[in-house]
Amino acid sequence: MDPNWRNCFILVFLWILPGIAIGQVNQRIIKKSNTQDRTTPDQKNIHPFDVQEYLYNLQKGTDSLIFTGNVDLKKRLSIVNEDTLSIVWAPTNQLVQVSEQILIDSIWVTAFEYYASWDSKKIDIYDFDPKGFLDTIPIRLYEPQSGSLWSMPLKDSRLSSDFGFRRYRWHHGVDLRLTTGDDVYSAFDGIVRMASYDRYGYGHFVLVRHRNGLETLYGHLSKTLVSVGQEVRSGDVIGLGGSTGRSTGPHLHFEVRYKGLSMNPGDMFDFNDHKLKQSIFTLTSQNFEHVLKMREAIVHRVRNGENLSVIARRYGVSVSHITRMNNISTSAVLRVGMGLKIR
Repeated sequence: MDPNWRNCFILVFLWILPGIAIGQVNQRIIKKSNTQDRTTPDQKNIHPFDVQEYLYNLQKGTDSLIFTGNVDLKKRLSIVNEDTLSIVWAPTNQLVQVSEQILIDSIWVTAFEYYASWDSKKIDIYDFDPKGFLDTIPIRLYEPQSGSLWSMPLKDSRLSSDFGFRRYRWHHGVDLRLTTGDDVYSAFDGIVRMASYDRYGYGHFVLVRHRNGLETLYGHLSKTLVSVGQEVRSGDVIGLGGSTGRSTGPHLHFEVRYKGLSMNPGDMFDFNDHKLKQSIFTLTSQNFEHVLKMREAIVHRVRNGENLSVIARRYGVSVSHITRMNNISTSAVLRVGMGLKIR
């Protein structure tokens, strides 16, 4: 090769290499974009280094973490994290390409690889049956020593509707008063798994996955300010309060979930005194008693003057749901005393 061409090639390679360096630490977790230029002036001035050597050192360091103290990295990084007292996140050395990816410490990894399960379209993805759940699990909510803090979802979290049975359906969270446009904050450190819109339910909502195995959901927002895959810290503004979806007025619908199932936020948060009740929450089967009750079969006995629409509204289900459950048509004649399966 001509020496001049060889020198030009080396110069071009050294100019490009800093842009593909994958070793920047402590970057935010953001959704992959092919159009966004993330190169900063400081990054443009980074001197090139041996990428293969860096990857080797990264893998060596990750393996050291895995095998030190019998740490199971995949278990540690799982949202359904059995080590619920640990809130330490660690990198992985896997380099892969799939449809849904997030950028973690400058390394492209699949969300499924980084977590036990990942889905940005569905809230309950864990297929967890609490019927046989007999464990007692301590869950660390915050740990100042490691920089993991907490926040109330609103500056003034005044309760307007509690967790529990409401108008023939279960209310899976609590409602907190607000004025449209108020800032809504992430309760704990985590990563945004969903930022979506539910026309007939939550309206604009955000679901944040946390490092301790919990997830929190923020519903009826007027605007979401985060995107799927974005890392958030406790106290970060993730949206603005509103009254979108199935809502009768401005308020925040706030949920706490474990393995996809709702829990009473009032067991963790003292909304009157604006504080957490404890730093370590003890999870038991009692936290899921409402789920077991909901899953019990319900049969409605038709009363005089009732029709399918009236019965459907009573239980918060659709007419088509009732017809499917009972193998009848929408024009079926209902007799007084007739039993209809609702669930």
